[in-house]
Amino acid sequence: MIKVTKVEIPGLPASRKRRMYVYTPKDYDKSDRRYPVLYMFDGHNVFYDKHATYGKSWGMKEYLEKTKMPIILAAIECNPDGLERLSEYSPWDIKLPRHDLVKGRGKLTMDWITGVMKPEVDEAYRTLPDRENTLIAGSSMGGLMSIYAAVEYNDVFSRAAALSPSLWVSKRGMAELIRSSDIAAPTMVYMDMGSAEAAEAKTLRMPEAMFNTAKLLAEKGADVAARIVPGAVHNEAAWEKRIPVFMDYLFGKNE
Repeated sequence: MIKVTKVEIPGLPASRKRRMYVYTPKDYDKSDRRYPVLYMFDGHNVFYDKHATYGKSWGMKEYLEKTKMPIILAAIECNPDGLERLSEYSPWDIKLPRHDLVKGRGKLTMDWITGVMKPEVDEAYRTLPDRENTLIAGSSMGGLMSIYAAVEYNDVFSRAAALSPSLWVSKRGMAELIRSSDIAAPTMVYMDMGSAEAAEAKTLRMPEAMFNTAKLLAEKGADVAARIVPGAVHNEAAWEKRIPVFMDYLFGKNE
């Protein structure tokens, strides 16, 4: 079952209310079991093609129903207005060619997710609220934010998946954040990137940035998986194919 509500985020105004999605397993109402929670960015792209920006979702509903994975998945929609997604999904300011400085408001976003969204989910649903059962995932800018969340909000999240993370935003900022942070055990981070993603990713040395980020995280004691996916491009259809890989990793089926 997927419950969809509309919410507002103080400090991050949008032209319309955002959709918040909460998936619960099929047997949720038939037991008193408690569940881990996976939080995801770009909630409109997670479940429904009709809600997705480009008409194709990740297909998480189909995957979870097919595998009968016992988790709750909570996803929040981004602000689609102009460059607001970049702003909300970046911990650092961004200077784009032919644009004014984009103010990084990623901290505000994460403060709301951890301070408002998570407590509300924990109150409304039978969750396992401890850090070992709280995960986060996203792609592109959402991937950048997932790594940021795993480091800066390490007391909340123990596991993260970052598909095609937009580390171009501030490779230096991410490196400095990791070096200056204490990372508790266990912490698991999955990262990947398609070999056929945009040429700009190669120009910006994104594969190198991803593996450098993985190295820094590992040096801090995190369990890290990072890989290049042959032939994969930068879109939801490509990320959908990687769901079994990162979910198996995060939930321990690789052990």
